[in-house]
Amino acid sequence: MQKKNNEESCSDKFPADGIVLYAKQPGLTSFSSLWAIKHALNAKKIGHTGTLDNFADGLLVVCVGRLTRLAGAITAFDKDYEAVIAFGQETDTLDPSGNVIKTAPLPVLGELEKSIEKFTGQIMQTPPAFSALHVNGKRASDLARAGKAAAIPARPVTVFKAELKDVVFDDEQLKTVKYAHVSFSVSKGTYIRCLARDIAADCGSAAHLIALRRTKVGNFSLCEASGFSLLDEFSIKNAVKALKNTEKAEKLSSEAEEQLFAEIRSKIQKMSISLAKQCGFFPLSIKPEFEKHFFSGQPLKPFWFLEPVFSAEKEQKIAVFSQKEDFCGMIHVENKRIIYDYVISLGKEP
Repeated sequence: MQKKNNEESCSDKFPADGIVLYAKQPGLTSFSSLWAIKHALNAKKIGHTGTLDNFADGLLVVCVGRLTRLAGAITAFDKDYEAVIAFGQETDTLDPSGNVIKTAPLPVLGELEKSIEKFTGQIMQTPPAFSALHVNGKRASDLARAGKAAAIPARPVTVFKAELKDVVFDDEQLKTVKYAHVSFSVSKGTYIRCLARDIAADCGSAAHLIALRRTKVGNFSLCEASGFSLLDEFSIKNAVKALKNTEKAEKLSSEAEEQLFAEIRSKIQKMSISLAKQCGFFPLSIKPEFEKHFFSGQPLKPFWFLEPVFSAEKEQKIAVFSQKEDFCGMIHVENKRIIYDYVISLGKEP
């Protein structure tokens, strides 16, 4: 009996499946940032839902265990960012790691404000040469590093909000802007680096990002993330200070590291009806007598569910739960047909 209780306690402390909100630190790749979550949860399967550049920090929504199958749906969420733009120089990567390829005069505050306002709503954006996009089967950034940068066609994106938060002037009297702190709310696939490039070009200048922080992914907020307290306040002053600091970030002490692991363990969220709603999914409960039909993959019928399945909005993902609120899988409706996306066994993960 004691062994059984220990197993249950361990299962509760390290759940196999869930979603972790994690605050990525600057200077790390998104992939290497997952080490803390893997270590804290002893997780085998793990995946983030949208890459952040090495110099950037902020919110990663991380799927653990069998919930890694949700990663694609979460990647499609709208996102919020804070950015510090440095004017006068454009780099090939559009961030501080690149080489300067263009210089131009600094923008005047009034012109900058007009340009920021102009880049709202639906716009056409040309992605950067240094990006994870694939061109003819090869990553664009790999081609660019090999000196074979390919032309990437412009595509529609939506900027829901662009707000100038703060500026540092190069000349107070002329109101020429050296640095600007801008907040953005954008659709999936929008590059903030490119917004900085295009806004600067519109007001006759050049620019690149020196700091970027993702603060929101869909309904998930950075302030709720594990490791959030380890981030510095986002400001022009701190961005410029970090730019001048060439030393590597200090490694966390063993005590601070264990505190981070404990925070990750306490904040992992199992898929629930409330979390499904937060993800933008339509939750449905399957009647107990039809659970075996569902798990065996039999053709789905509307009367299997307690709620009307066709009440989901067009193209909305549907999360299926047992009456005990165990997550069972995802389905969708297409041409009045109910179709499986995948089924999650309620047993242990193989």
